[in-house]
Amino acid sequence: MNHDIIETRTGLLGVLIAIVISIAGLVEIVPLFFSSQVTRPAPGITPYPALALEGRDIYIREGCYNCHSQMIRPLRGETERYGHYSLAGESVYDHPFQFGSKRTGPDLARVGGRYTDEWHRVHLMQPRDLVPESNMPAFPWLAKNVVDARVTPDKMRALRRVGVPYTDAEIAAASDAVQGKTELEALIAYLQGLGLAAKGWK
Repeated sequence: MNHDIIETRTGLLGVLIAIVISIAGLVEIVPLFFSSQVTRPAPGITPYPALALEGRDIYIREGCYNCHSQMIRPLRGETERYGHYSLAGESVYDHPFQFGSKRTGPDLARVGGRYTDEWHRVHLMQPRDLVPESNMPAFPWLAKNVVDARVTPDKMRALRRVGVPYTDAEIAAASDAVQGKTELEALIAYLQGLGLAAKGWK
C-alpha cells in the first residue's frame, strides 16, 4: 500500500529520491575531507610551474580531456601499460582534476618524459606524421599563439586562495617565466611534467 502511494505521486517520489541520493553522497564524500590520502600531496607532487600551469589551461581549453584520461586504475592491464596506478594525492593541486573517463587516445597520467619535446611538437602539429592510424586532430594554431604573460600571476594568486602553496617569489617570477612562450611550448611543458613524481614509487 505505502509503495503504491510513493509510485503514483511523482513529486513525493522525486523528493524521496533526492533525500536518498543526498544521504548517499554525504556518506561517500564527507569522509574524504578528513582523509590524508586525498588532502595531502603524494610524494614528489608540487604545484605546477608557471609555464606548465598555462599549458594545463590550454589542455583544458582545447578539450584534450575528452579523449585522454589521467587516471590509471589499479588493474594489472593498466599498470603494465601505463605505470603506477593513480593516487588521489597526485591531484590535490588540480582545480579541476583531469581524471577523465574516455580513452579515445591513451591515458596521459605518466606521459611526462616518455617522449622528447620535439616528438610532442610534431605530434601536436600533425599527429599522423608519427602515428599514421591516429584520429587526433592537429593543433597548428598553438605554435602561433603566444601565452598572455600578464594573467599568469593572477591565476597563481587565485589558486593560492584554494590551497595551492605558491610563494610570493613564484608569483612575482611567473610573467617572466612565460614571456614570449607559445601555447605549444606551454602545453608541452605541462605534458612533460605529468607523472614524473610516480617514477620513484613502488
